[in-house]
Amino acid sequence: MRSRQWIEIALVFAVAVLASGCGTPREKTAPCKRPANLSSYASTGDECGPMISVNADRAAALAAIQDLVSVEEE
Repeated sequence: MRSRQWIEIALVFAVAVLASGCGTPREKTAPCKRPANLSSYASTGDECGPMISVNADRAAALAAIQDLVSVEEE
C-alpha cells in the first residue's frame, strides 16, 4: 500500500514538472520589453548635450562646502 502511494505522489509530481515546462518561448517571456537605453550600454547619443565645468573655482567650491558644514554643526 505504501509503495503505491509513493508511486502516485511521484507521478503527480512528475506531471506537474512536465506541465510547467510547456509553452513557446514567446509565452514564457515578459510581455513588455525594456527600452534599450535602460538595459544596455549602448550609446545614448547627444541627449544631454556637451559637458561643461560647473565649479571652475575649486577654492570657492570648497569654501561653500565648509560654510554648509559649519551651519549644520551649529
